[in-house]
Amino acid sequence: MSRLSGANLPAIAPPSRCLLYRLGLVPYATAWAWQKDLLNALRQEPTRPDSLLLLEHPAVYTLGQGADETFLKFTPHPQMPPVVKVERGGEVTYHCPGQLVGYPILNLRRHRPDLHWYLRQLEEVVIRTLAVFDISGERLAGLTGVWVEGHKVAAIGIKVSRWITMHGFALNVNPDLSGFQHIVPCGIEDKPVGSLVQFRPDLTRPQVQYVLENAFAEVFHCQLQLQASATMTSESESPFSGSGLPMQS
Repeated sequence: MSRLSGANLPAIAPPSRCLLYRLGLVPYATAWAWQKDLLNALRQEPTRPDSLLLLEHPAVYTLGQGADETFLKFTPHPQMPPVVKVERGGEVTYHCPGQLVGYPILNLRRHRPDLHWYLRQLEEVVIRTLAVFDISGERLAGLTGVWVEGHKVAAIGIKVSRWITMHGFALNVNPDLSGFQHIVPCGIEDKPVGSLVQFRPDLTRPQVQYVLENAFAEVFHCQLQLQASATMTSESESPFSGSGLPMQS
């Protein structure tokens, strides 16, 4: 039996606060603007809580900073989903309903100021989520994201400014994957994109989101606090107060 007293045991830090916004279907430009507002607010006031935005997007293609536009297999035109270039890392990807998109706005100084660590933690959130549904998610050496049986089911692309994060992950739950046929997803030509319903046909986005929220809280040692204004179904509604910043409860 160990004779260590409580005074000799290492102290465990209490979980940090993280404001949770369940936002429904949100136009990409709207969510992008909200992320910038949150990032700027956290830079100006580092003691503010972290935030996690969970949502879906209407169909849109996004290109990371410095992305190779030859990975787009089409010339943008009004009959196709819009193409948006943003400041995250990574190549081109596709968002559409049926994806669970997560945008953590975290001050990494209160977690660990290490970009590689942060990417691996985001992967861990997804891998733990899949495990609950008996789906074996894995990492591939030298690549970012999560794969199941050789299919990429989660893409990750981030931006960090003064150790505050934006952008995040997109987990394919039950989307129409046909939009990926018009790009080279994440610049990877030899590995297909997949979705969770290929492996568990009964899964729904709300089921997966509930489990992912718990996995996120475990991995980042935080307490998620659902915001009272945290449901959005149209561009005219907003979880933000008149000041343009998220309301806190």
